[in-house]
Amino acid sequence: MSLQTELKSERVSHLAVSGFSRVSVGTSIRNTLAQMQADGQVVCLVTDDKQVGPPSETAQLVGIFTERDVMRKVIDVPGMLDKPVDEVMTPHPITVGPDASAADALRLMDENHFRNLPIVDTSGRLLGNMTHQAIIQYLADRYPVEVLNRPSDPERFPHKAEGG
Repeated sequence: MSLQTELKSERVSHLAVSGFSRVSVGTSIRNTLAQMQADGQVVCLVTDDKQVGPPSETAQLVGIFTERDVMRKVIDVPGMLDKPVDEVMTPHPITVGPDASAADALRLMDENHFRNLPIVDTSGRLLGNMTHQAIIQYLADRYPVEVLNRPSDPERFPHKAEGG
C-alpha cells in the first residue's frame, strides 16, 4: 500500500491531534493569551458562548486565534491587548470532520497555508486541532526507522564518532 493510499484511508479521528485553548467571543486578547499560556497552546478556538465561566460543550466555533495573529495584528499595536479577540481572530475558520481523510485535511492545510485545522463533529462540538505534527507522528509510528533515524541533511555525516 502506498503512502498516498494510506493517508487517504486514515481518518483524522485516528490521528494524534493537538489540544487547543478555548475562549468565548468578547474575551480580551490579554485574557486569551493568558488562557493559551495556561493551557500550553499556540492556538485558541473562539466560540459564540457568552455565558460566564468556561465555554459550554454546545458552543459553536466562530473564529481561530493563533500565535501568528499575535505577531501580525497585536504585538506592534498599542492598547490592542485590551480589545476583544474578535477583532483579530480569523472568523469562520475552515474545519474538517472526524471522518475526513488525513490526506484531505493535509491538502486543505497546504492549499490554504494553515498550521492549524479545527476538527468539529456534525453537531458543531470541537474535537481537536489538526497540525502537521499529527501527520509526522502518524508517519513516525508507521515507519519509525525511516522517519526517526533520518539525518536532517542526508549528505552530511559526522567526521568522527560521537564522544570520540
